[in-house]
Amino acid sequence: MSDVATHKNRLAGETSPYLLQHQHNPVDWWPWGPPALAEAQKTGKPILLSIGYAACHWCHVMAHESFEDEATAAVMNEQFVAIKVDREERPDIDQIYMNALHLLGQQGGWPLTMFLTPDGAPIWGGTYFPKQAQYGRASFIDVMQQFMRIYRDEPDKIAANKEAIARSLNERHSADTASIGLNELDNAAGSIARATDPDNGGLRGAPKFPQCSMLEFLWRAGARTGDERYFITTNLALTRMSQGGIYDHLGGGYARYSVDERWLVPHFEKMLYDNAQILDMLALEHARAPNELYLQRAEETVGWLKREMLTKEGGFSSSLDADSEGEEGRFYVWSQSDIAQLLGPDDATFFAAKYGVSAEGNFEGHNILNRLDDGSDTATEAEQLAALRAILFRAREKRVHPGLDDKVLADWNGLMIAALAHAAGAFNRPDWLTLACTVFGFVTTTMSRHDRLGHSWRAGKLLQPALASDNAAMIRAALALHEATGDHLFLDQAILWQADLDTHYGDPQHGGYFLTADDAEGLILRPHSSVDDAIPNHIGLTAQNLARLAVLTGDERWRRQLDMLFAHMLSAAARNMFGHLSLLNALDLYLAGAEIVITGQGEEADALLKTARALPHANTIVLHVPDPAKLPPHHPAADKIAPGGEAAAFICRGQTCSLPMTEPHALAAFVLRGEASASEGRLQ
Repeated sequence: MSDVATHKNRLAGETSPYLLQHQHNPVDWWPWGPPALAEAQKTGKPILLSIGYAACHWCHVMAHESFEDEATAAVMNEQFVAIKVDREERPDIDQIYMNALHLLGQQGGWPLTMFLTPDGAPIWGGTYFPKQAQYGRASFIDVMQQFMRIYRDEPDKIAANKEAIARSLNERHSADTASIGLNELDNAAGSIARATDPDNGGLRGAPKFPQCSMLEFLWRAGARTGDERYFITTNLALTRMSQGGIYDHLGGGYARYSVDERWLVPHFEKMLYDNAQILDMLALEHARAPNELYLQRAEETVGWLKREMLTKEGGFSSSLDADSEGEEGRFYVWSQSDIAQLLGPDDATFFAAKYGVSAEGNFEGHNILNRLDDGSDTATEAEQLAALRAILFRAREKRVHPGLDDKVLADWNGLMIAALAHAAGAFNRPDWLTLACTVFGFVTTTMSRHDRLGHSWRAGKLLQPALASDNAAMIRAALALHEATGDHLFLDQAILWQADLDTHYGDPQHGGYFLTADDAEGLILRPHSSVDDAIPNHIGLTAQNLARLAVLTGDERWRRQLDMLFAHMLSAAARNMFGHLSLLNALDLYLAGAEIVITGQGEEADALLKTARALPHANTIVLHVPDPAKLPPHHPAADKIAPGGEAAAFICRGQTCSLPMTEPHALAAFVLRGEASASEGRLQ
């Protein structure tokens, strides 16, 4: 009996929740791998590659319309070797074929639908195709049949497309000499700030994404120049998204993006990586200027993480779906009558005025809770609203929940571990640091084999080897935990992972790092991109890691390696600065960051360390040297250490260090006051 006849295909043996969603499709799906490619080459059939992810709304739509349809599946099975890929599990595959789609002049998105030769070379593609022709768009069956006609009857056209795309995919820009220094960073920040929405924050127009690398870049410009307007711009975006419907006001956590310009209507899926980056930004801005809203949002978001995203094994799940019961946002929206029934008329009227609830609703006849029009409360009102939210939350918990993609990804977990470590210091929550250490322990043990990381883990199955993004994000997490605790085990682990990154991912010819390891399964090429995506690019993260390793180890080889990385990669950043903001954030740390050296032990040193760890993490590196005599002799603070070795703090920028400080409040004031002069002592 065939797979199709039993309505259970090869995806039934996979662990990815996204792939398992398609195990009962009548499509004879193959998971990506050598057997699928061998089948294509044996049969001579082209490959139909479909890439998506569990929380993707339009992926669900196309699955329901086409992949669950017997007639559509029959065409796919007869004409193609159909391969399904979870883009979160295999971002390397996604990157190759998404780049190919861009080369075909299309914007891209998910589901990604690509037509490949039997050897995996891209020929043509698109994103969502409707089951029925509509609005000038051909039906999916018509698209497949038209492709097959050209594939059979016009082989020259197929070969030309294949060759042109392959040539472009393999094209690499030469590393032209590019001079980017503090002036260029300031100019870029000014240009980006002028493109932001003065009323709602973020970039103008819709849709609106959090774009935390951009917010960090603007924040750094404020710290570097002393221009408050950059802080105001960053603060506005964080505040509006924290008050908008993109934030879950009952359960905590941020949705992936807003479809409108006000942050009101979210695309309801919740991704771990977005919440990691937003939590990191909340901590950064709160450390500069304490903000009760950011404290509340951070506490609620971490509460959501622990309640809904933490697996029983100790890692963080990847995402929550946008849909439940076949409808996007159904879990999160409310009618006015539902709220009145739960809260009673008086409390419902009060709550409705605060959260924008009306009879007609603000989203397809329903209400998305938000505080965009009334974000201020008295202490009494805040207490009353908290009680009312708790009632609604308990009622919402009885609804059918959105699907959880509980695979654990090392890179996304690394981003969240670092965010928790930073937030623990900024918000004075040592329990969050404990949580970060617990998750770090899960990744380093369960998701590692022979001292090398894996990328994805679920149901006891680890996908190895890691991607460069996994190493980069987990190195960042290890360094954040080392700075937050002083434990050298974290630093040692970061050095081991960096060695693995250099050995197996480095590109000696062009500089930077491939996304895939040299001993990974062969693809049509090794992806090598320095451009940021939904998460910071691994090369930008690595540049920041190298800057911190140089300070935390005192080993100049890391500084030399960083200089070489910038020499190779800044030319790409000069051509596309907005696409390389994580790399430019690393450059800012290198040129303008403050090294906070704490010497000595005991209560006085602990007080200085606690203060230093609560300062903005983006442009500071905290180095604890319990024995002042062990500070490298070439360190600029070495000749300023007073005899006796009492606890002291030094603020160093470049080759210039402050005089020793012994009072925590003086340390904090010096660092925050000195932001505007952060570039002193650095060569540009």
